[in-house]
Amino acid sequence: MPLVWVSAVVTVLGYLLWIVTLVWMALTGDAVEEGTAGEITTELHNLLTDGGLISQVLLILPVMPIAIWIMRALMYAQLRGQGVQMSPTQFPEGYRMVVEAAKAFGMRRVPDAYVLLGNGQINAFAAGHGFRRFVVVYSDLFEVGGAARDPQALRFVISHEVGHLAAGHVGYVRLLFTQLAAQIPLLGPALSRAQEYTADNHGYALAPQGVPGVMGLLAAGKYLGSQVNLHALADRATREKGFWLHLSVWMASHPVTTWRAHALRDRRRPGRVMFRPQETTAWFPPVQPAGSLPSGVWPTPAQVLAVLDATQPQGTSEEQFGRYPGVHYDVPRDVLRLADPRPRPRDVSEHQAPPQ
Repeated sequence: MPLVWVSAVVTVLGYLLWIVTLVWMALTGDAVEEGTAGEITTELHNLLTDGGLISQVLLILPVMPIAIWIMRALMYAQLRGQGVQMSPTQFPEGYRMVVEAAKAFGMRRVPDAYVLLGNGQINAFAAGHGFRRFVVVYSDLFEVGGAARDPQALRFVISHEVGHLAAGHVGYVRLLFTQLAAQIPLLGPALSRAQEYTADNHGYALAPQGVPGVMGLLAAGKYLGSQVNLHALADRATREKGFWLHLSVWMASHPVTTWRAHALRDRRRPGRVMFRPQETTAWFPPVQPAGSLPSGVWPTPAQVLAVLDATQPQGTSEEQFGRYPGVHYDVPRDVLRLADPRPRPRDVSEHQAPPQ
């Protein structure tokens, strides 16, 4: 909430500055044209009217509310023209997830919901136009909802997106008061990341069992995601450090996957927006050195090969190249995703010498 208020204050100050600037230019314009204005006044006039970035901002500010309205209208129109609308007869299982989330979060109306061709992209989003609200799930992500994959992961995603709507993140008035601040480095992305954590809280409220699946999905996709260890992912949030890592976080509109996994695994602490979680919050000792450590402490190939030959992952020794629908697997997905991330000694019967 503080970031929303900061963004609103920045936007209001921006428009006030725009009004003051226009009034000042009108009052001093004649003097500049006649050459009787001071040197500083003339230079400021030239700066504001030379077609550069500042003059472009002055032109954009008054049309921004209209532009936002038009862009949202066009986006909704394109979805209505091209997307597959969820309904009681079209993708009813996914639509039920939308309806149940809307009911749980106290929404007065069920949002419109669409499946959109993903072309390989794993994505979903929520938006609105006027008083209408809608959720979009890309087809490649929607596929994970089948019984052969991970229905709880899809429920988490849909609840996350409906959570954006319930929290008011896509309201037109809110966008008016935050859109200008969203263009400011650090502030805009920080607000966006905070909103994502809030939506994650909504997702967790309805589908806590979907956390391992959705983190694996976001980290490695719909095939490899079933073999991504949640604990290994979350613990790395505490150990990967340094200026460049934090800068990459500060520039991102969404929390990085490791920080997000850490926040969803340990619900006693809020998600970190600006600085990494403390290393004392890790649940397991490290298996690999962090990328921020000097390369001198990294193991040699011989050392790693010795470990690979002597150990194996917890839970199962199956090939870790993805799981696919229609194939039977003896070990449940969550046994892999929630296993102790440390290797265990390899069973002698399973050991195979590497090819010569």
